[in-house]
Amino acid sequence: MDFRPLKYFLVLADTLHFGRASEACHTSPSTLSRVIQQLEESVGIPLFERDNRQVLLTRQGHEFQRWARDTLEQWEQLRQSMMNDACTLTGEISIYCSVTASYSFLYDLLSSFRQHYPGIELKLHTGDPARSVARVLAGNEDMAITSRPRQLPDGLAFKSLTRSPLVFIAPHQPHAWIPSDPSTPHADQWRNVPMVLSESGLSRQVSDTWFRALGITPHIYAQVAGHEAIVSMVGLGFGIGVVPRIVLEASPLSERVRTLPVKPELPHYDVGLAVLKRRLKSPLIGALWAEVEERSG
Repeated sequence: MDFRPLKYFLVLADTLHFGRASEACHTSPSTLSRVIQQLEESVGIPLFERDNRQVLLTRQGHEFQRWARDTLEQWEQLRQSMMNDACTLTGEISIYCSVTASYSFLYDLLSSFRQHYPGIELKLHTGDPARSVARVLAGNEDMAITSRPRQLPDGLAFKSLTRSPLVFIAPHQPHAWIPSDPSTPHADQWRNVPMVLSESGLSRQVSDTWFRALGITPHIYAQVAGHEAIVSMVGLGFGIGVVPRIVLEASPLSERVRTLPVKPELPHYDVGLAVLKRRLKSPLIGALWAEVEERSG
């Protein structure tokens, strides 16, 4: 059965760009355009609004996107179920994670899995960890290595891998704005400190809560995507940042910064594997999920 038109459609619906979508599908833009046009003719309605500047999903396109995603998932579950009965599993699992997670967790996470299921291909996407949960919920990724949200969304399963505290980091060079006694929570010490924080995500939520408890609005020097970039900017002396300790320990720039003994301390970062509960019915997803040993406590 040829499901390529549905797969092409979903990639274009995700990227909204014919060039990027055709690269991801390993085909030419003209071929992709022809497949989409044939798909729209079969459905009988336009699925995309497109001109020389942009590509957008129509209302019917959004409905078709949900149907196409469910159809491919159901087909994959059926196919893998039959293959599982034949004692073999093949297919593809996409995993989204940060750069740090890619070399901090993936080897231990996947080494035994690869030995047990050599026919399963693993597609890795790296990026801002703040986007991880949203990408899984939207169906853009099968799984994500991410921090546990404060409120776990309905329909999302989470299995903890490790815990790491969030820490304040400062440059080694002396600066007048570095608090002289960070172990004493005085608002005046922090009022004019340039802060380098994540654009969004759990670490940003925790940082904002910490500053609110002091009764001040932090002076934001920069908001960046990804904790690795925070370590770099702090090392260059642009300000003080907040990152998980696991990111700091894995950074090649860790010797250029120092942790501050800030009080009150920030909470721990619970890092684990996130997946849609309904996707656990897939033999592929279920096999990988079963391989992961959850951290207790």
